Amino acid sequence: MLLRAWDKLPEDMKNEEVRRYYDILRKKKASLIFKRAFDIFGSLFLMILLSPLFLATAIAIKAESEGPVMYRQIRKTAYERDFRIHKFRSMYQNSDKGYLLTLKNDSRVTKVGSFIRKYKIDELGQLIDVLKGDMTFVGVRPQVQKYVEFYTDEMKATFLLPAGITSLASIYYRNENDLLHESRDPDELYLSEILPDKMKYNLLGIRKMSLFYDLKIILMTVLTVFGKDYKPAKQVYSDVFAKNVPQDLDSGASKEKIDV
Repeated sequence: MLLRAWDKLPEDMKNEEVRRYYDILRKKKASLIFKRAFDIFGSLFLMILLSPLFLATAIAIKAESEGPVMYRQIRKTAYERDFRIHKFRSMYQNSDKGYLLTLKNDSRVTKVGSFIRKYKIDELGQLIDVLKGDMTFVGVRPQVQKYVEFYTDEMKATFLLPAGITSLASIYYRNENDLLHESRDPDELYLSEILPDKMKYNLLGIRKMSLFYDLKIILMTVLTVFGKDYKPAKQVYSDVFAKNVPQDLDSGASKEKIDV
């Protein structure tokens, strides 16, 4: 996993906000190589280990409702490239033709789908995408084009790395569906509050990127599935590069402690 040359980036990524994150990652060449190696061997190992669970999930999905076992929606990954994500189907076929967000007690979710969503089994299909290089274990959750169109220049820095299965933002917003369900306008809530706040943690993840950081996020994710409740110690800054914030957010001089 290596960075593209700056002049090879998509034109809309060539801005000063992205450049600052690009320069950070450029100094982490070894970490990027280890990250990709971990993705390859980790995804292969888990696909073999969990193959009985994959088979049982596929049988349960087909037994309950018509349609394919895998859900293949177009999402965005590194350098704004399109790819078709692999997820075990948790909704009735063609349920994504209208509303894209999933709410609490969504009628489109099957009984099997509700179970595999609760325990994140539906996400395991993405191990295929990790092995292919379309995704990584720890990174920003892949978005559809509709929401990418609302990205700020700084948010586009997340496309410097592949999309991920899990992230700190995913852990803190594990109950996102509940929040959306309580809103009169879920789309507006997502775009105005949830997406910007999640991006603060996603951008912080670029700064902290390392194999150790990835392993920590993976462990937190597993513990979350089994009921552990993680909450941020304090809100992160809206702009991690704000002039009044030290460049190293891990520094003791930082005004806020980030619980990562």
